[in-house]
Amino acid sequence: MSPSQDQPAPVARALVVTAHPDDVDFGAAGTVASWVAEGTEVTYCIVTDGDAGGFDPAVPRSEIPRIRQAEQRAAAAVLGVHDVRFLGYRDGELTVSQDLRRDISRVIRQVRPERILIQSPDRNWERLGASHPDHLAAGEAAIFAVYPDARNPFAHPSLLADEGLDAWTVHDVWVMGGPTSNHFVDITDRLALKVEALKAHDSQTAHMDDLEERITMWMRAAAERGGLPDGRLAEGFLVTHVP
Repeated sequence: MSPSQDQPAPVARALVVTAHPDDVDFGAAGTVASWVAEGTEVTYCIVTDGDAGGFDPAVPRSEIPRIRQAEQRAAAAVLGVHDVRFLGYRDGELTVSQDLRRDISRVIRQVRPERILIQSPDRNWERLGASHPDHLAAGEAAIFAVYPDARNPFAHPSLLADEGLDAWTVHDVWVMGGPTSNHFVDITDRLALKVEALKAHDSQTAHMDDLEERITMWMRAAAERGGLPDGRLAEGFLVTHVP
C-alpha cells in the first residue's frame, strides 16, 4: 500500500491512549492539534503517571507523578485538549493484564470515540526508543480493548452491570511509533505548537538544548517517507479500519 496524505473526514470524538505523559506529544502533537482545529473533541488516557521519568536528582521521586500529570495537562491545553485521564499504573512495569484491558475499555465506553490513537504493539527495530516496553504493552492492551473488549457487552461484565457502561465499537484506529506507516499528516504549520507542548514537559525536555532541531529532523524524515514535498514536516501513522 502506498503512503497516503489524504486526510480522513473529521470525527466528533477521538481518544488517545499512551503509556506515559509526553508520549502523545512526541508522536502526534501536530496531528492532535489538527483534529482539534477541525472540531474533534479529543480525550487523553495516560496509563501511567510517568513516575520512573525525570532527570533532576534533586526532585523527590514522590513528587514525580504530580509533576508529570501537571505537565501533561499543560501540554494538552496547548493543543486544545482539556480532558486528560490517568489510570495510575506503575511506570516501567506495564503488562497486558485483564485489569489494564478493562480500564482502557472503561474509558472507551465512557468517551465513545469514533477514532482511537494508540501506540504500536510491534517493536520498531529502526527506532528502538519508540518501542519502550510500556509502549508495547499499552498498545497491545489498547487494541485488545478496541477489539474485542469494549464492543462486547459480555466482556468485563462489571462495566455494564455495575457502572452502566454500554458496549461501544471503535472503527477508526491510528497507530504511532511502529515499524510501518501508511498515512502521513503534514504538520509543518503546527511545528511551533508541537514544540510548545513538548516544552511543557519540563522534567523530560529541559535538558534538550536541541529539542526543536531534533523534532524537525524526525518530522522531515517522516515527510520524506510519506512522499511530501521538500521542506515539509510530517507525523506518520499506521491507519486501519476495524469492522
